Amino acid sequence: MKKLNTFLALFFVLSLSAQTFKYGITGNFHKGSIAGVHDRSEGKFGGGLGAFVEFPLVENDVFDSAWLYLVPQIEYSMQGENAKVNTDKYGVQKYHYDYLAMQLYLKWFFHKGNMKRDLFLFAGPRIEYMVRQKESVDPAYDVVHYKFNLDDEVNKFGYGVSFGAGMKISQKMEAFLRYDRGFSKIYPNNNRNNTYNRLLAVGINYYLNENWW
Repeated sequence: MKKLNTFLALFFVLSLSAQTFKYGITGNFHKGSIAGVHDRSEGKFGGGLGAFVEFPLVENDVFDSAWLYLVPQIEYSMQGENAKVNTDKYGVQKYHYDYLAMQLYLKWFFHKGNMKRDLFLFAGPRIEYMVRQKESVDPAYDVVHYKFNLDDEVNKFGYGVSFGAGMKISQKMEAFLRYDRGFSKIYPNNNRNNTYNRLLAVGINYYLNENWW
């Protein structure tokens, strides 16, 4: 719980530390999975919903011409995976984990001088804390496959990187493609693989305010 409170506090400090900023909401649809575990993983479709604040790091005199931003973002993300090992015998094995996550992006627009293009790239670190854990697995499956999965313990806290590309489609809206890759183990007792979270998402950012930066 202390780790969760720490990164929530960090988000709000960053959000209030500048005088000029944009802010909005963000949503995405993604497919996620956990690497190196649960043979025949099919991944899992899910969604994410959150908020962001966008601080300009380059201040120009031309309207909306800043091309480099610092973007703290917080979101609720539905992740985990499904696996289909001998479904006629065990059914689908479901590992559904929801996270409260934070990213700190650098967002860079293609530009020429003060002329900012519509295309941008973004990348930054990500931390996540599991707030919901729901597993639906036949006990008979675990008896046979635990020696391969070693998944009896689950880490609630994780970290990794998030990056992607996007395009501004109106004054208030952007579309993006994003990939998240964890570096921490979801299952710490698995000494065979780094069982990290990963997801591929498409989404939209919607700005709730307009200003000169």
